[in-house]
This record gives sequence, C-alpha cells and structure tokens, in this order.
Amino acid sequence: MAERPHDDVLPDDPFGRTLYKVCIALAVLGGLLACVMAIMVAVSVTGRYLFSAPVPGDYDLVGIISGTAVFAFLPYCQLRRGNVVVDFFTTNMPARGKAFLDGIGTLFYLIIAVVFTWRMYYGMVEMRENNEVIAAFNFYRWSTIPLNIICMIVLIVVIFYTLTRDINDVRTGRQLARTVVSGD
Repeated sequence: MAERPHDDVLPDDPFGRTLYKVCIALAVLGGLLACVMAIMVAVSVTGRYLFSAPVPGDYDLVGIISGTAVFAFLPYCQLRRGNVVVDFFTTNMPARGKAFLDGIGTLFYLIIAVVFTWRMYYGMVEMRENNEVIAAFNFYRWSTIPLNIICMIVLIVVIFYTLTRDINDVRTGRQLARTVVSGD
C-alpha cells in the first residue's frame, strides 16, 4: 500500500471544481467514442464475415476514434492522479520527498504535453495543406485533430494545476493519505 498526494481528493477550489467538471465531460465523451468504436467494429466484422461487406474505412476510423478517445481520457486521469507510478523506492520517503518527486514527474509530463500539442498542431496544418483524406469515403483526416488539440490543451491546464498542488505540497510537507490497492 502506498500513499500519494491528492489521490481520491476532489479539488476544493472553484477553478479546480470547474476543471474537474470539464475533465468529467471529456471522459464521458471518450467513453462514448469507445462505445461507438466497439459497435462499428462489431458491425464491420459481422458485415465482412456474413456479407463480404465491411464498414468502408473501418481501420482508419478505428485509429481516429481510439486516438480521440485516449486524448479525451487524459485530463481526467491526470486530475485524479491515475497515471502509473512506480513507488518501490519511495514508499518510506518523507511526504516532502514524495511530493518533490511527484512535482518533477509532473513537470516532465507538462513539457511533454506542450511539445506534443505543438507538434500535433503543425501536423494538422500539414495534413490540411496536403488535403490528406481517407480514401474510402473522402473524409479529410485533419478535421478530427482540433478536438484532440482541445483535449491536449485541457490536459496542459490540468497538469499545470496539479503541478501547483505538488509545489504547495513540497512547501508545506503535506502528504494526503490514501490507501492504494496494489497487485501484490
């Protein structure tokens, strides 16, 4: 069992509560997209097997929908501190040390998210300039990326928010307790 700051603790400030609601909405959207994808795959496989008529462009659509669903889940996961953490070496560390290491990890995640969003934007621009389409039904591939970028911007805001909480934990030495069910 391990203790991590802010696990199972909902934000108590107005900005954090609003951010939490946005993250919930995006996570619900991600869940709906995953359901749509599952239905489409079932229809496509059934159509392919029974009638030799799969859903046109099903492989491309699955890639687009699953990618968008993942982007939609990321902000909620970060706000709830649901990312995978290997804490074998930090189990017996003082609260301030754990908060410091969490802050370093969160800072790296922030840098990665900003760079990824920046490059995703330029990838979208390039796809648009090249008129890249899914051949099966003449669908412009770039048109799905703005939603992914919005999800990433929300993720960046959430990461920055959680980073400020980590910094506060380092300053105060606070460590909020939560028992985590581990796989041991």
